[in-house]
Amino acid sequence: MKELSKTYEPKSFEEKLYKFWMDGKYFTPEIDENKKPFTIVMPPPNVTGNLHIGHALNNTIQDILIRTKRMEGYSTLWVPGTDHASISTEAKVVEKIKSEGKTKEGIGREKFLEEAWEWTYKYGGNIKNQLKKLGVSCDWTRDSFTLDEHLSKAVEEVFIRLYEKGLIYRGDRIINWCPHCKTAISDTEVEHEEQNGHIWYFKYPFEDGSGQIEIATTRPETIPGDLAVAVNPNDERYKDKIGKYVLIPVMDNLRIPVIADEYVEMDFGSGVVKITPSHDPNDFEVGERHGLGQKRVFTDDGILNSLAGKYEGLNTKEARKKIIEDFKELGYFGHVEDYSHQVGVCERCKTTIEPLISKQWFVKMEPLAKPALEAYREGKIDFIPERFAKIYVNWLENIRDWCISRQLWWGHRLPVYYVEETGETIVSRNDPSKDEKYKGLTIKQDPDTLDTWFSSALWPFSTLGWPDKTKDLEYFFPTDVLVTAPDIIFFWVSRMIFSSLEQMGQVPFKTVLFNGLVRDSQGRKMSKTLGNGIDPLEIIENYGADALRFMLVTGNSPGNDMRFYQERVESARNFANKLWNASRFVIMNLDEDEKLEKIEIESLENEDKWIISTLQDAIKSVREKIDKYDIGLAATDVYNFIWENFCDWYIEMVKPRLYGQDEESKKVAKNVLLYVLTDILKLLHPFMPFITEEIYGHIPHEKEALIIETFPEFNEQLKFMEEREVEYIKEAIKAIRNRRAEMNIANSKKSKILVKTSDPQIKKIFMENKNQIINLASASAIEMAEEKIEDDFISIVLDRSELLLPLSELIDYKEEFERLKKDREKTISEIERADKKLNNKGFVDKAPKKVVDEEKEKLAKYKDMLLQIEARLKDVEVKIK
Repeated sequence: MKELSKTYEPKSFEEKLYKFWMDGKYFTPEIDENKKPFTIVMPPPNVTGNLHIGHALNNTIQDILIRTKRMEGYSTLWVPGTDHASISTEAKVVEKIKSEGKTKEGIGREKFLEEAWEWTYKYGGNIKNQLKKLGVSCDWTRDSFTLDEHLSKAVEEVFIRLYEKGLIYRGDRIINWCPHCKTAISDTEVEHEEQNGHIWYFKYPFEDGSGQIEIATTRPETIPGDLAVAVNPNDERYKDKIGKYVLIPVMDNLRIPVIADEYVEMDFGSGVVKITPSHDPNDFEVGERHGLGQKRVFTDDGILNSLAGKYEGLNTKEARKKIIEDFKELGYFGHVEDYSHQVGVCERCKTTIEPLISKQWFVKMEPLAKPALEAYREGKIDFIPERFAKIYVNWLENIRDWCISRQLWWGHRLPVYYVEETGETIVSRNDPSKDEKYKGLTIKQDPDTLDTWFSSALWPFSTLGWPDKTKDLEYFFPTDVLVTAPDIIFFWVSRMIFSSLEQMGQVPFKTVLFNGLVRDSQGRKMSKTLGNGIDPLEIIENYGADALRFMLVTGNSPGNDMRFYQERVESARNFANKLWNASRFVIMNLDEDEKLEKIEIESLENEDKWIISTLQDAIKSVREKIDKYDIGLAATDVYNFIWENFCDWYIEMVKPRLYGQDEESKKVAKNVLLYVLTDILKLLHPFMPFITEEIYGHIPHEKEALIIETFPEFNEQLKFMEEREVEYIKEAIKAIRNRRAEMNIANSKKSKILVKTSDPQIKKIFMENKNQIINLASASAIEMAEEKIEDDFISIVLDRSELLLPLSELIDYKEEFERLKKDREKTISEIERADKKLNNKGFVDKAPKKVVDEEKEKLAKYKDMLLQIEARLKDVEVKIK
């Protein structure tokens, strides 16, 4: 039997073990009709991303679930993969070619895509290799990328099916336009920031010369795009103005109507608002209702165009400044007020979003949202914690059509073609230019690509081979649990649900488990700006992957944020070290040919029954908590059992037997140690896979690897009444140790312990377990006390018993007398110091009240201590005489 090395060095075996698992194909499940499948799809990180602490937490939770279910006998599939991340990847490639003096348009689409693929191949493997260092047991043979051929086929199929069903359409709608990324983005990709701004008031004169009307706006730069001014039909101030025309002074007195619409809030500003249908989503709706048409005055770069008249060529800030100046010069400027409001910014580049009219492709969401809502309400999907379901429901109940086209080249290109000569739009799986029907006609494919979330919405079934009818899809779908963060409920979770219901006729997963954020030790969100990010790879390098994993899940609960403390990583590593040393102790005491024998109950001693019985409690609790996704509490249960029950108590309890002469008792003790250690390794494996697999390889074992061992099951027959007896003795030993520590009695000083009780059951417990008390409580003997006891004993009161420790055996009264005299001198000195301070008027008057009160408390405490020392001195003095 090979010994464990003296020191726990995770670097020496973690990489080796991951290769061992990969070579053994333990992560790759078989399609076995005799086994139940258990499937998780990994939230695909960006292909060019790097492992951050959030990834580490999310993937650790997934790995714990997968490893547990694998050991429980399920055919477990964890599908890994990465997302092409269209906007962010394209931005990086644009930046690269720009540094080389080239432009995206200059090199053309084909060459640009070559550059993008080259970038992906160069950086795309980083996060996968980093995830492997974390120990994730996903099936790398089924690794997917959203631009893989079979996933692209799925994306095209869904687009065509939705189009043919009338759920995808092209139209002019207000979209969120990012002038920096130069693409449309969906509502969910817009972040809203509270910003201090202004409301400006301008006057538009009536065409008939009957006066002026004052409008209020937060965006003067859009005035060139005004097509009307609107008032509320119920506003008595303006009822006689409805139907009239006003002039826009700065636009060569352009004539626009005054209209009435319920949208206008009478108590906002002047109660009159300008309507700019091409640059505001609400104004767009008003314009549609009143047939105002469209007038787009901004280019894709956020520059005013020729329809803006003399403001052409100005950016938004320049135009705002110039328009305000012109209104003032013409005498039509009202006033300005401070105003705090929400401003939309691009979630990626933080540029202010320009709402503008644009011809884009959209998905009709209402028919898709309804089944997704019903699925939740009918209990087909569980959200853990349940509170996050409100976000899901609210988003689907207030759904807007989804803008899916992006003005990018990196991504899934729309399967849409236009015939120049006829204006016909063709949505097709194949290039129609090769069709005889269109021979001689000019056909061009739409240059746009699809929103990244369109492809990732299909992830749970496209990764399993859909639209083809594959064995994987038939066996592993629907998946079981999705582990993700709540901030992408509407980005991804809801889209997977409605896409799966539409294409597969069922929900994509049964449970959505949310993990919170990992914050820094001060509770702040980690960011590059604050410089407070934690590199998981650095933690793994210094402490090992198991320590990082265990730290991330202990004390963690579903959906709640956690704080990262370096001390907690150190604590997790100390725990690994404790297990390592305990395992090494067990292995050193095993014989060369030792094998785990069946537990013979009649040969067990009380401490054996106690550890086996409490092991059953731990197994039951851990299994229940993992099943409820209380991963953090399950980890704590494993930790407590290993550290306290096994290491601190049981190993110490059996040492006398291991070193004693009773060979039969020694054999039983070694077998129980091996039995419990084996189950400990199995229980802990999902949480700390590397250390457990390494130790497993050094003990007698049945399976070729711990990863495919059977997860422990609760056994009612191994629950013993003796568990309570040993727990009682444990409490007695703890009480004795605490009292001795309070009195500074060295462990080397032993005394007999007298047990005073009238309960025959308690007498039996003490006498049957007296060896444990002698061994662990520095006792020389255990005796039952007589009725009359002298007073020079330390008394320890327990439930139904009192323990008496003879002071004469523990204390040298002369030494104790001298020690107490020194304590008295120190205490008197402290009393005098505090008295002097409190009698100092300067201190009492100038020091904060809290400081003065603290000093008063100290004085009272020292006076009380002095009384106790004086009393004790008198008692000891009597003993000396």
